[in-house]
Amino acid sequence: MTRTAILAAALLVSTSAFALPAASDRVYTADQNSNTVSVIDPVANRLLGQIRLGNPRPDVLSPLYKGEVNVHGLGFSPDRKTLVAVSTVTNSVTFIDTATNTVKGTTYVGRNPHEAFFTPDGREVWATVRGEDYLSVIDATTFRETGRIPTTSGPGMTRFSGDGKLAFVANSFNPVLEVFDVASHDLVKRIPVVSPFVPFVQVSPDGRDVWLTHKDVGKVTRIDAKTLEVKEVFDSGPISNHVGFGTVNGETLVYVTIGGENVVKVYKTEPKAELVATIPVGALPHGIWGSQDGSRIYVGLENGDEVVVIDTAAQEVIAEILVGQAPQALVYVPGAVPEGEGTGNLMPLKTGPENLTLTLRAPDGAAGSGMVVSRNLGLVDTVDVSVARLKPMTEYGLFFDGRDEPVVVLKTNDKGAGMASSIGPVRSIAAPTESVPGKPPRLVLIEGSQMSAAPALTSR
Repeated sequence: MTRTAILAAALLVSTSAFALPAASDRVYTADQNSNTVSVIDPVANRLLGQIRLGNPRPDVLSPLYKGEVNVHGLGFSPDRKTLVAVSTVTNSVTFIDTATNTVKGTTYVGRNPHEAFFTPDGREVWATVRGEDYLSVIDATTFRETGRIPTTSGPGMTRFSGDGKLAFVANSFNPVLEVFDVASHDLVKRIPVVSPFVPFVQVSPDGRDVWLTHKDVGKVTRIDAKTLEVKEVFDSGPISNHVGFGTVNGETLVYVTIGGENVVKVYKTEPKAELVATIPVGALPHGIWGSQDGSRIYVGLENGDEVVVIDTAAQEVIAEILVGQAPQALVYVPGAVPEGEGTGNLMPLKTGPENLTLTLRAPDGAAGSGMVVSRNLGLVDTVDVSVARLKPMTEYGLFFDGRDEPVVVLKTNDKGAGMASSIGPVRSIAAPTESVPGKPPRLVLIEGSQMSAAPALTSR
């Protein structure tokens, strides 16, 4: 064997890039605005097509007799044959066959479910009903609700322990993580946490730790899965969304999507979390999941309508994939399509004018930041705005410079963060006539709803 061949072989053995995703694996995103599930081939890093669960906005504003609205959460069965998609507005959990991309059944639950996941034995799906005070338990064969597990009001997501005996339930309105016995459905413990808004909970691959993101205060909590005690809490960044896991040289790393900074932050875990990399990814990273071997991390960009792929050995983005509008949850499902191409019943991506994404900055180094994204929907546009580090419990209006009517009005929470959306003919009539062709008009965020105060944030 030549020296070059020996070096090449050593490189393959010593890096996580040697073991790559398989042809049978799939990546799925829940696309909230287009009401689709995007299906990605992780070998070629390309979109295979979409599973359409409902009409895109704004069609859903008319009387709705069929289809789902706000496709938001995702989960999958232990045998990888079934995907579940949660739609928050139509209060539904949709069961999808991963081999054929067809809907097997739909269960309608209580007000505003957020996420759903299969129990480790695959017999039940536990859906967190965020607008209520319970988990909906659904039979995975008949798709019927068979029971409800009382929780603190506002359950957000459930994940199960490595041995399948415990369920960890995050909360969206109260600073608590609840732990339940899977077999009996009994409450085991309530664990106080640092903030009331926990959108995501995940268990580490070795089953030792439970990781929570605190979207409202930009922190991450780590809990010992055995002792059920908090091990550490650390600052991660504004709009900390989801957590995923990757592997480099046999070491497990934690990846956190930081929406307010448009990055993914990477942490070593032992003995304490230590930041080792910050990876720019694009507009408002949200959902995240690692490949089974840990060599790849897949990240959904909520405001970019894309999935980016991170090589964990290099800690950099290696691919960008267009998906549906406003991807939320993302899951990587190994062995989802064991035979064939698995492209049946998929619809092509409906593309249109590119999104207009603008960053909002505070003048003169003052506190505050934000982002605005406009998506063209034909005759009208959607505008989504998110802000952070402003005055708490205060009303703000978003204006085109020189216009008297706000595009969006929002109120910040007690931490100074806020989000709002609107629909209207923004691009066609709202831009000032003196704006430079091809250059986005200036946006200003002003305290109150009148163009009278000095801007708190501007787009340039």
